[in-house]
Amino acid sequence: MNQPGERMSEELPGEIPIFPLTGVLLLPHGRLPLNIFEPRYLAMVEDAIKGPRVIGMVQPQEADSEARVAEPEVYRVGCAGRITMFRETSDGRYEIVLDGVSRFEIARETGLRRGYRMAAVQFENFAGDAAPMDDEVLDPMLRAKLLVGLEQFLTGRGASLNGTGIAELPDRELIAAISMSCPFGPGEKQALLEAETPGDAAALLVALLEMASFEETGAPVSRQ
Repeated sequence: MNQPGERMSEELPGEIPIFPLTGVLLLPHGRLPLNIFEPRYLAMVEDAIKGPRVIGMVQPQEADSEARVAEPEVYRVGCAGRITMFRETSDGRYEIVLDGVSRFEIARETGLRRGYRMAAVQFENFAGDAAPMDDEVLDPMLRAKLLVGLEQFLTGRGASLNGTGIAELPDRELIAAISMSCPFGPGEKQALLEAETPGDAAALLVALLEMASFEETGAPVSRQ
């Protein structure tokens, strides 16, 4: 019998296109909308749609270097997403949505294809990413702290959790939604991506939300 993650890894190709973007985070169980307009990335999307529809999101090691360098150095850990929505606009752009499937580690880059970068990747170290989304993976107290931290973070920005439905999300989707939507820095987002377990990611999120709330208000954050 396959262990969790084995079937997923078999379905994902060992060589995928990589898309470097500073500050853009994709996590398993997350959904990432993208607006594609550069010719090389238009080609990347076209080729992905003809194949397994998989694109690997990675961050450059130097913030915003993709705007200055054609092939910036990237972090070795990224996240593979499958194209689940595609729309061509009247001005020639592609609007797509990637559903996060699994993190990966780049073994080596394998060159350019129609201007975009290809890489040989390994998924074996991230087998747990394939666990069902509705699995409870967080200690209830940690989940409660995470929601309190998010509420305080939003309150400091004139917003609220009420009516968003975020508090009802399964654990893994909750972690992905907060990590991907909050305005953390590139290094912080990479740390969230590389967190070993969902509990580690949630604990890091709590700390980041508390620091952001303190910086916003200057007041101590409640740790109830």
